[in-house]
Formats: sequence, C-alpha cells, structure tokens
Amino acid sequence: MKFCWGTIKVNDMEESLKFYKEIVGLKENRRFNAGPGVEIAFLGEGETQVELICDEKNKQVNIGPDISLGFKVNSVDEMMTFVKEKGIDIHSGPFQPNPHIKFFYVLDPNGLKIQFVEFI
Repeated sequence: MKFCWGTIKVNDMEESLKFYKEIVGLKENRRFNAGPGVEIAFLGEGETQVELICDEKNKQVNIGPDISLGFKVNSVDEMMTFVKEKGIDIHSGPFQPNPHIKFFYVLDPNGLKIQFVEFI
C-alpha cells in the first residue's frame, strides 16, 4: 500500500496555494471544480502530494494543534531567514533533538503546522 496524499481543507484557495507554492516550493499539478462552490488542487512532485479543498459552504476550517506536515530543506537557517522575509512568523523552534536533525515550524494560512527539516 502507498500513501497518496494528505488532504487539507482550506478557508481561501488562493491564499493557501500562494503559501504552498511560494513558501513550501510545491508545484501545482491539478486544480478543478468538484461541484458547486467546491474547488480542489493537488500540489507536489513524486508519489505523495498535498490536496487542498476549498468548500464555500464550510468556511470554518478547524485544524488540530497536534498535526503537522514536514518538508525537507537544505538549510534550516536559510529557510528561517526566507520565511521571515516573507512576513511569516516562526511558530516554534529551531529544535535539534540530536546531532543529525534540525527543524522549526510555521503555520500555514489555515493554522496547520508546517515543519521545515534539515538532515545533517
């Protein structure tokens, strides 16, 4: 069995697409209407993708505080500088629980924790 995608319900498709494309660096693969007032977009390359769903009838997206998505970066320090320049606050970190990994979190436009990870 293979993991296909993680789905995130979003309040604003344009704002969320901008974050995942410009900040996380994901490529938009598909975007389509899935019924009245429902839009879906898939982002990412490789086997696993991120699916964004915006439903005009459900504008109160509630994402739990214990869920996060992790993305590999070349340098945590450079990524921290980049997100700060884009006006995004660091949610927490950086953390280095062992000599081989370093990471920090930001929040996406919907409150989902996004982890940027450097493998040392």
